[in-house]
Amino acid sequence: MSDIKLRADGRKNDQIRPIKIARNYISHAEGSVFIEAGNTRVVCTATVEEKVPPFLKGKGKGWITAEYDMLPRASAQRIIRPQTTGKISGRFHEIQRLIGRALRAVVDLGRTGERTIWIDCDVIEADGGTRTASINGSFIALYDCMRNLVDRKVIDEMPINNFLSAISVGVVGGEVMTDLCFIEDSSAEVDMNVVMDSSGNFIEIQSTAEGATFSKQQFDELINLSIKSLQEIIEIEKKTLLS
Repeated sequence: MSDIKLRADGRKNDQIRPIKIARNYISHAEGSVFIEAGNTRVVCTATVEEKVPPFLKGKGKGWITAEYDMLPRASAQRIIRPQTTGKISGRFHEIQRLIGRALRAVVDLGRTGERTIWIDCDVIEADGGTRTASINGSFIALYDCMRNLVDRKVIDEMPINNFLSAISVGVVGGEVMTDLCFIEDSSAEVDMNVVMDSSGNFIEIQSTAEGATFSKQQFDELINLSIKSLQEIIEIEKKTLLS
């Protein structure tokens, strides 16, 4: 992997985009974040609902679920709102399921009581990596939400047992790169999304080849590069939440 040739936005192949985080962005939500990863910008909120889905009723456990959407002009072409079409797109449905799975993996739902935490992710500008930015922002919003419940003595202890981060990596023009922006993602030969906790355990790996296969060596390079980037993001989250 070469780090000499700079990418379209001036980064090296192993360099993530600058991340900016504004907490308590929405005053009504128990946890909220405005997160920027380069030109990808997402608002994430965490809302407490004092009930659980029917399949969990009476079991003493909570639930975390997510919804994901993009504003009409988050991308170059206007996106039609789902309430206009009457249905949510398959891609959006898959992304919100991914966000929910990722967050539930780092929370002891037995400590939350029978309540649901709704995570809402609204992309206001998309330049690649919207699902991974949504996961990172959602984790921070969820952390603040849970800390709010502890501070108000609604729950006894923090139920989050690990930090969480997500990143996109890929092969573009034969080069292994991290944190793909849109122009890179749209021309990638291989696209991979990786979610990991702060103990180094993988939660999800989504990898797809576009028009060409990829080797075990490239797969290993992508995984190793993702780990480096994920650890950097976790350090940013810790600095944001614990400092």
